[in-house]
This record gives sequence, C-alpha cells and structure tokens, in this order.
Amino acid sequence: MANIREIAKAAGVSVATVSRVLNSHPYVSAEKRRRVEEAMRRAGYSPNSNAVHLSTGRTGMVGVILPFSHHPYFHALLGGLMEEALKHQYTALLCQTNYEAGEERRYLQMLRTKQVDGLILCSHELPWAEIAAYAADGLLVACEPVRQEGISCVYTHHYEAFLTGMRYLIRRGHRNIGFCIGRRDSESSRQRYAAYADALQEIGRPVQPEWIFEGCTDLRDGMRVMDRIAAMESRPSALLVTGDEAAAGVLARSRQLGIAIPGELAVVGFDNQPISEALQLTTIDQHLQEIGRQAFGAFYHGIVQPGAAPRRMEVPFALVERTSV
Repeated sequence: MANIREIAKAAGVSVATVSRVLNSHPYVSAEKRRRVEEAMRRAGYSPNSNAVHLSTGRTGMVGVILPFSHHPYFHALLGGLMEEALKHQYTALLCQTNYEAGEERRYLQMLRTKQVDGLILCSHELPWAEIAAYAADGLLVACEPVRQEGISCVYTHHYEAFLTGMRYLIRRGHRNIGFCIGRRDSESSRQRYAAYADALQEIGRPVQPEWIFEGCTDLRDGMRVMDRIAAMESRPSALLVTGDEAAAGVLARSRQLGIAIPGELAVVGFDNQPISEALQLTTIDQHLQEIGRQAFGAFYHGIVQPGAAPRRMEVPFALVERTSV
C-alpha cells in the first residue's frame, strides 16, 4: 500500500497538506483536497484510524446524549446536528439514556477515556454540577441554558416563549387556561411553569392545580389529558401544551369526544413539528434544527480553536398562528 509521501507526490502537494486532508483540517483548498482524495483513491490508500487518532489527539467522533431516539423533538435536533457533522466529516455517536443517571455517567466516562472528542447533551438527568466535572476531559455542549464554567450552550428562552403563548391566549379572550408539561423537575419545565404562573398573576387568576397535566410527551398522553378535561365540571377554555405530539393527541381525542376546537377549547403547542401544520395547530417554533446546527457548531469551534471560550447562543422563537385558537 502507498504511504503518505507517495500520496503527496502523486497529488503534487506537500506531505503536510495530505496530513491536513486526512485529519479533516478546515484550511485546505477544495482543489488540493480533491487531488489528494483522488490520489488516495487511485492508490487504494486507507489511513489507519488509530494512527490518525494518536497523531492528532482526536477521534473524529462526537457523542450525542439524548433520552429517546424516536421522539420528534429529538429527531428535529438531530436533523440539524447531523447535517453539520456531515459537512465537517464528523461521526455522531447516538447515546440513548432513557433518562437513566447510570447511562449518562457511562457516556460521560467515554469523554474522560478519550473515546469521543466531545459530548452534546440534548437532554439529561444528572445535575449540571456533576456533568461539569467532565468539562476538563473534553468539549461539552448543552441544548439548554447553562451557567456552569467550561460548557457551551445553545437554547431557546423557554420562559419568554411560554409567556408569549400565554399572553396570546389571553389576548384572544381566554382566562381559564390549562397547562401540559413533560418532566416537572427539568430546568426548561421550571421556566415554562414560571411563565404560566406569572401570566395568570398578570390577569389576577390563581393557578388551578387540577388544570396542570404532567408527564405529557406523546400522542397518547395528550389523549389522556383530553379524557380528564372532558370529565371535569369546571374545564379550562384553553390549553398550552409542551410538545406538538401531545397537542396532536389533545386535538385527536377532542374530535372523538365531540369537543369543538377552537370553539370549546383552544390549543397552543410547542416545537412546530410537521404534524402541527397538518393539523393546523397554533404553536411556538423554537427552531430545533437550528439549535442542533448551532450546537454542533459550538462543539466544532472548540475543536478547531482549542482553548477558545465556550459559546453561549440564544436561538429566537416564533409564534405560528393557525386555526386551533
């Protein structure tokens, strides 16, 4: 098999340029990269990945920690993230945890043992104080606001997004507003609940505990929420739902029960998934694919500029009005 010097000679470039191509260095002209890759193809050259790892200190892999791989929310994040990883010739290793602390620790340990160059956390169970202890071992990027030292973050302002949703419902005449939430103890959920409670306080309405529905993440959860609402003597006239899939369950079950939307119940979702357009669901778009793209960008910035300060980026949200309100 040809060696690196022979590849350089065949391509008419320096050995250093071949090395940069092998290591996915960004500062190589497209023409030189093409010539090197063509020379390698003709020579049947295949670089030893272990040798490349040893020479560069990089694995060419980034771990992506997420609780579930099948949920549309994480699909959207991954879509943007994988798109950027492909552009930069990085392999994304999916690390599913089911929100199990032990699994998260196992993947964090992969960072410590240099099996990946960094970790992007789409969602997590462990406290940030524990996660931050691994920041010295490699790059960490969060898809939520984090103030721990050494961790980059890309996020939507969940408090402002939900306050916008609540004020929109209030402007449309609603005062009895219910709230569907996923995990009550996550930071994003705490921000959303705070916005919900503050908006009600602005109009002099107390929080009604029976109108707060926890554990709402998928279609079936939304259907169960609708069954509970239908059985109430005093019902909310509007519902702000964390996640379009759960909101879709609310809409589907309401039609089965003969409850008119928006006549008897207005619904606002969150995420602007494709299903929301199909169902004409009013929702809040937090631009998940862009969060995924920017999260990988923050990771890659740390790769090409070692020692650079962690990035902190807020991705704007947008209210998308349709016919469910």
